[in-house]
Order: sequence, then structure tokens, then C-alpha cells
Amino acid sequence: MTLEVIYVTRHGFRSNWLVDPSDGTYASTLRSPTGLPADPALTAHGVDQARELGQRLLTVVPRVERVYSSPYYRCLQTVEPYMRSQTLSLEEKKVRAEHGIAEWYGSTGGKFQHPVPAPITTLDSLFRDMLDLNYRPVVVPDRHGESIDELHNRVAVAMEKVIEQCDRDGVKAILLCTHAAVVIALGRVLTGNMPENVAEVDDFQAFTCGLSIYQRRANEAKSKGRTKAASSATNDGGGDDARTADHAQTLLETGAEAAGTGAELRWRGGKGVKGGWDCQLNSDCSHLSGGEERGWRFSGEEAFDTDTDRNKSMLDDAGVVRSGTVQVVEGKTTKETGGPRL
Repeated sequence: MTLEVIYVTRHGFRSNWLVDPSDGTYASTLRSPTGLPADPALTAHGVDQARELGQRLLTVVPRVERVYSSPYYRCLQTVEPYMRSQTLSLEEKKVRAEHGIAEWYGSTGGKFQHPVPAPITTLDSLFRDMLDLNYRPVVVPDRHGESIDELHNRVAVAMEKVIEQCDRDGVKAILLCTHAAVVIALGRVLTGNMPENVAEVDDFQAFTCGLSIYQRRANEAKSKGRTKAASSATNDGGGDDARTADHAQTLLETGAEAAGTGAELRWRGGKGVKGGWDCQLNSDCSHLSGGEERGWRFSGEEAFDTDTDRNKSMLDDAGVVRSGTVQVVEGKTTKETGGPRL
């Protein structure tokens, strides 16, 4: 059996934080359970969304056999109602905290470092018996941030390794819980459809607790079934090519991660990661009582603007300083554009 279906969701409605774009100082009005300003919890509304999402996930076919989540608190909190379900087996209740699908931060040009998630030991104390403590992430993002192109390549590298894990282990369907920018990037790297100008397209949606479904293209699934590699069943990136988090950090900071894998050459032009995937559902919110909320898309801006006065005039409704942000209101849905940090 090989991986056939990937379910993707964005975390629920969260509380806010602020960042000074001149030096990368993060602050929040509400203390995060992890103690990190850029790692907020869900709002009460977000918790309700997570519960509704959990009920939806219990009905999907094929059922979810493995969960990967960004290690940020809001993502783990989003999948918690589903993971605590009594219908899941003990193994299915363990989340793999994968940094390769963690938050996207714009490039700082080396001026400062962005935050990192809380240590796995801290997260384990907050989500007792819910995390796979033996899992090692396959990619760790550059702490100086990424351009939009670098984000997509990071996600492509992560997905290549995750899909390889699942093919090797005979997992049929997985759930990924992540952030708005990564939800969109996932759609592009899985389908292979990367727009020339990211600011001019509205392709993959990323509503809070929306559900997207990607089905593996038939030819690729059959090929993998015939040629499944015999490798050791380790709980990491797989075989001799597995990376520890520290090694991945070094590779990405030196620019060697994407170049070493060649993933950026394989998925574009409609090819998609590991043979390609078709989008069957695009951030569907029919299970949410509030419907589509807090949609988001790229604006084309990808770097922190050091003009602090200019940035202070561009606060979005999440209270996050952005460079070049505009608001697009579509009916009852507010679509945030520009800047990362969602």
C-alpha cells in the first residue's frame, strides 16, 4: 500500500501578536501557553472551529492514518479534538511535529532571526500523550526567513520526505495541519502548478479550519506500488538519507538543502512532488458553522521593510505588521493578503 490521499487544514482562528520589523522583536497582549509571543493559542471561536473540524475528520474516507502538524501551539491545539477521539487507535493518536510545514516568515536579509517553536518537551507537557516523541523533523526552516520561492522549495523538500515515509510504512491517508502560506504552498507543490506571479492569482484557498483533499495521480500510485523500496522502518526521514533537525538546520542555512535534493527541479511545470497530486477539495468549510473565515493569499511582498513608520501604518486585522498589505473583502469573507506570519 502507498500513500493515496493527503488531507490539509489550516489552524483555527487565533489570538494576535505584534512584530517590530526593524529588529524582529515579537510581543503579544495575551501570554501564550508556551511563553513565546509568536506562538499564540486559538481564540474561543478557534477552539469551536477545531471541534467542528475534528467531527468532519472522523467521517472522511479513506480515514486518516497518520497526522503531521506544524509544531506551533495553534496547530497542535487545532488537531487536538480529533486526536483525543476515542475512535482512534493508540498509534493514530500520536502527532508528528514536522518543522517542514511550520510557519513562514519573510526574509530578514540576515538582519535578525525569527522565532522557533517551543521544544518538544514543552509541547509534550501541554499536549500530554499526543506527540510522537521519537519523530525527527525532515526539514527545519532558515531562521533568517525565506523568500516566497524558498518557502515553496522548503515545503517541496518536506513533502518528498513525508511521502517517502508513508510509502515505506504502508500509510494510505494522512492529515497535515499548518499555516495559511504553507497551505497554499502545499497545493502548488503537490499539483506542480506554480504561478509566475504569486500576487496575481487566487488558486488555493486557506480558510481557518478549512479542509483540502489531494488525491495521488493514478499512474504514480501504481508505479509506487510496484517498486516500493525496501528500507528500514525508522521514525524519521527514512534510510541513510534521513536528516536530524540540527543537520537540516545547517543545510538550509547554507543553502544546501534544496540544492542537494533537487526537489525544486522535480515538482514544477505540473509535475508535482512524487509524481503529482490532484486537488479534490479546496479549503472546504461546509463543516464550520461560521463558514469561510480569514482567507489569505500572497501579495508578492516577501521581505521585512525596515521603514518602521511605513510599516506601522500597515497593520492588518490580525495585529501583525506587514509590508505592502491590503485587505480584500469578498462578501462575508475577509481575505488577508501579503506578508507571512499567519
